Amino acid sequence: MNVRRLIPTTAVAGAVALGLVAVSACSSSDAAEGGSDGRLKVVASFYPMQYLAEQIGGANVSVTTLTKPGVEPHDLELKPRQTAELNDSGLILYLKGVQPAVDEAIAESGVEHKIDAATLTTLENHGTEAGHDHGHEESGHEEAAHEDEHGHEEASHEEAAHEGESEAGADPHIWLDPVKYAEVAEGVGKALGKADPDHAADYTKNADALVAKLKDLDTDFQQGLKNSATKTFITTHSAFGYLAERYGLDQEGIAGLDPESEPSPARIKELQTIAKEEKVTTVFFETLASDRTAKTLAQDAGLKTDVLDPLEGITDRSKGDDYMEVMRSNLAALQKALGAK
Repeated sequence: MNVRRLIPTTAVAGAVALGLVAVSACSSSDAAEGGSDGRLKVVASFYPMQYLAEQIGGANVSVTTLTKPGVEPHDLELKPRQTAELNDSGLILYLKGVQPAVDEAIAESGVEHKIDAATLTTLENHGTEAGHDHGHEESGHEEAAHEDEHGHEEASHEEAAHEGESEAGADPHIWLDPVKYAEVAEGVGKALGKADPDHAADYTKNADALVAKLKDLDTDFQQGLKNSATKTFITTHSAFGYLAERYGLDQEGIAGLDPESEPSPARIKELQTIAKEEKVTTVFFETLASDRTAKTLAQDAGLKTDVLDPLEGITDRSKGDDYMEVMRSNLAALQKALGAK
């Protein structure tokens, strides 16, 4: 999967003690019963997974994240302590294909409950080449997700999703579509219930509450973007393919899924033409990636710049303290840039 960099996020409470030895598959059920405080130990790979674990797990879980501040997640090399955290967890929540070292460690771990978020919804191809990402038909994807809710075997989901990930261009940014993120949230609630049956009812209740919030967010995006002067936005990082598809927008990426790749002169010229034809007002960049190309393009084309956050981590530069707040900041930025009424 062509994802070069994901923004690091802060560690959360409940870190596993240093020096723990790896547990085997036969003892992973013991880990699932919880740590010394009785809470289920959950390891999340990076912020979008951490948020789900915290929101759905609530007081019944202790969440750690592998992606610490200052670490480039794609190139993350796990330390022995982090491998111990993985192996001593009751549940691992990750998104396969984003962090190769994490994927390898998870595959080798003996933990019984390993949840790949990509198996809980449908991955699509976006942003492999800079260009339009917009309104594809979704009936097939929704049918697949609907079938998932009716209990296909987890292994078959994993096989199908992992096969899909081998296709060029599979876009991992499912969390930027509130509808897809809600599908993942439902699956995470069920997975937590399997790992910790004593609190299954709590996980279901928390998952339902989060899904309701995500549905409200979806409604806000639908209504907030339906009447606008233009449907086209330009962004340095082609992370918003799912969002664009969901709300009938056209994402024009300066780079592809890799925010650090450099666009060709021909692509810059093409974007200048698109900006004029589609009445684009703004070039978006993200807070922790270089904004040099965005500002150069904006200056040459007489456009403004603003932040559209791919929400790969929360930092002190984020326009909000959590997923919901930053997504609503993104909505406000899009409404302003697109001339929404």
